[in-house]
Amino acid sequence: MSGSPDGDGDKRPPGASAVRRAFFASLTGTALEWYDFAIYSVAAALVFGDVFFPSEDPATGTLLAFSTYAVGYVSRPLGGFVFGRLGDKIGRKKVLIATLVLIGVATLLIGVLPSYATIGVAAPIALVILRFAQGVGVGGEWGGAVLLSSEFGDPRRRGFYASAAQIGPPAGNLMANGVLALLGAVLTESQFLSWGWRVAFLLSGVLVFFGLWIRAKLEETPVFQAMEAEKTRPEAPIREVFTTHPRALVAAILSRIAPDVLYALFTVFVLTYATGELGMSRGSALAAVLIGSSLQVFLIPLAGALSDRVNRRLLYGVSAVGAGVWPFLFFPMASGGSWPLLVVGVVVALALHSLMYGPQAAFIAEQFSPRLRYTGSSLAYTLAGVVGGAIAPLLFTALLDSYKSWIPLALYVAVTAVLTVTGLCLGRDGTDDDDLTAPGSAAEQPVPSPGGATA
Repeated sequence: MSGSPDGDGDKRPPGASAVRRAFFASLTGTALEWYDFAIYSVAAALVFGDVFFPSEDPATGTLLAFSTYAVGYVSRPLGGFVFGRLGDKIGRKKVLIATLVLIGVATLLIGVLPSYATIGVAAPIALVILRFAQGVGVGGEWGGAVLLSSEFGDPRRRGFYASAAQIGPPAGNLMANGVLALLGAVLTESQFLSWGWRVAFLLSGVLVFFGLWIRAKLEETPVFQAMEAEKTRPEAPIREVFTTHPRALVAAILSRIAPDVLYALFTVFVLTYATGELGMSRGSALAAVLIGSSLQVFLIPLAGALSDRVNRRLLYGVSAVGAGVWPFLFFPMASGGSWPLLVVGVVVALALHSLMYGPQAAFIAEQFSPRLRYTGSSLAYTLAGVVGGAIAPLLFTALLDSYKSWIPLALYVAVTAVLTVTGLCLGRDGTDDDDLTAPGSAAEQPVPSPGGATA
């Protein structure tokens, strides 16, 4: 019966130490994978155009480098389909170990990949393949990391516990930018371009080993253990998500678009914009992103916790509106080339991103029943990435090159904000007992269309 401590689908509560381990494993594992992903993103903006895509036109080299950045997003749905399905069938823990190994090996190989000058066109081809593997790993990681912490934690604090996985991207971005900034400071330009950037990729081996050690010590989540005991694991989770949760899937996908695009603008494209358009040094641009990412590590869990106390969709929606407006203020403010103003612009943007990103994991997980959560969350996360973060740096670069103005870039962000607010309106508010119902029971059947609630 729903809510029964003996018969419910979630044998909660686990011990406090288990909850802390799950939170830490979700945070650190995701941070390590996003370190790998982020060093590629930064390197694509600052290095890969010269190393793998030499061209007489710097803009062309940068555009080609961002094309490989997009491959990491385009490949994510494959990871979402493969690993999301496995996460609901064989368990969260096994899949999370596999995704960490995949992205770690791919990143290590990028660190030793010969340049275009050494092996010619084989270099960018190999780079694209390895980037594809990174994306597959990240595509399967996020949904499991969210469930790892939230299914161990108190469902009344789902926003806070689910935010553990959300801290990973800024933490990984912080580590990546910090390492590259340090290398850029101690090495000459030629040293950094020839071999210095590779050090950041090779460090991934040590970090991945640490992450595997943490995850191997964990037990499976209480929700999945209950699904195994009651034999309610889905046989065809992908088909079930598309046939029984279509509205939930659309809502979750749209909710992710604006945060992805805003993040791409203020952590990836801003590096190119600051160095190419504002005449700033690479170190100054990296420092601005470093400061904003540092604050996000604290703001994201605070936003997740706040969403447990106020309406989650309302907090998310108001922040999305702010995200749509901010670029119209940022670009004029930064146009004079002032580094302090650039820092303010990046910090405010990433604060708005945090207010969306903190509640995001809980909001998406709440759209799906527990037995389909890994699949549904992974599909939403990865499909949104294709239309959000994947093409954002490419569009920013192409729009600026074509129109020589920041206005089309700001309008693009505003449109994505409208899409995200629409997704929030389509979604539903979760309830505290979402995890306390028996998997496969009547309470676990497809979520009905929401009625009356607004973002």
